Amino acid sequence: MDDQLASRGTARRTWPLYAAGFTTAFGAHGIAANLGQGDPDLQGSVLYLGLLLALYDGAEVVLKPVFGTLSDRIGARPVLLGGLVAFAAASALFVWARDPGLLWVARLGQGAAASAFSPAASALVARLNPRGGHGRAFGSYGFFKSIGYTAGPLLGGALVWAGGLTLLFGVLAALAVGVTVWAAAAVPSVPPLPRARQTVVDLVRGLANGAFLRPVAALAAATAALSAGVGFLPLSGASSGLTPVVTGAMISAPAASAAFVQPWAGRSLDAGRITVRAGLSAGLGVTGAGLAVAALPGAVPLLPAAVLIGVGTGLITPLAFTALAASTPPEHLGRTMGTAELGRELGDAGGPLLVAAVAAALTLGWGYLALALVVVLLAVPSAIAVDR
Repeated sequence: MDDQLASRGTARRTWPLYAAGFTTAFGAHGIAANLGQGDPDLQGSVLYLGLLLALYDGAEVVLKPVFGTLSDRIGARPVLLGGLVAFAAASALFVWARDPGLLWVARLGQGAAASAFSPAASALVARLNPRGGHGRAFGSYGFFKSIGYTAGPLLGGALVWAGGLTLLFGVLAALAVGVTVWAAAAVPSVPPLPRARQTVVDLVRGLANGAFLRPVAALAAATAALSAGVGFLPLSGASSGLTPVVTGAMISAPAASAAFVQPWAGRSLDAGRITVRAGLSAGLGVTGAGLAVAALPGAVPLLPAAVLIGVGTGLITPLAFTALAASTPPEHLGRTMGTAELGRELGDAGGPLLVAAVAAALTLGWGYLALALVVVLLAVPSAIAVDR
């Protein structure tokens, strides 16, 4: 990170970036958890509902590396602001049209917009804070994203109950507008840095480097476990006779646990109380243990399993992003953050797919154990990584 910008990194200038992180998380989970409740037609069309759920993540998988690279070329601030404006416009489109047939357009637009402002926000978090404060900064950024993931299903459900999907999209539009104005006023212009000419071979070599692959693999594993837990723990709870209220708490428990662990993990890293190597290994171990606990019979292990998955994810996320920022030249931060987010999206899709495939052949418990094995095995290369 360039020293001149490090001295200008203040809480006042990074708070809008945290708000942007909350916006993308709240938009992703708030709508995804309540699509079926907000439109009666979707309840009878599992295929269309699945398509709508996939559009947001699909757009992010394709576009996050693209917008991350763009932020390196033209500056992260205009990409951040443009993405927030586009998110507000996509949300407002559905409110204005009030046409369920346009739901897929609004959802795709939101996903594309989040693909722009999410990696740009991550890059700005790194550039506006000194290297010695990256752990704390990314811990705070992850905290607000986790709060968005936690509040999305709950607050989104309340909004849909009160006014349908139109009210939820309207609140998202207003939120994005508010964050845009705040960011425009508080986030300073961060000019793009001169970049050395890179060939395709140079790019591939950089992305294949262990300093990049190890943190991204840890992020993908954590996201895979979190996604599988959110998707399948309620199913395990229901089959054990738990009420919808309790299974609903299981959806929020991993994200809530991660939210409160991330700031502590980031501060501990900056203070030298933990290292990237030890933190990533411990986080993967705890996450794998949570999945293994979920495989135990009965309802009692499920809530502790959800908490353990969240704690492990909370350890991994700020440490991995701090390691990525430390190993990346400042002029390529946007590309790195965008590609790292791609790894998380692949984990988001791959974790539930692995659990479902094994569960279809055996049982859901074996599905949890299969993913736990993958997560724990990834702790080995993390354990031999070079510390920051």
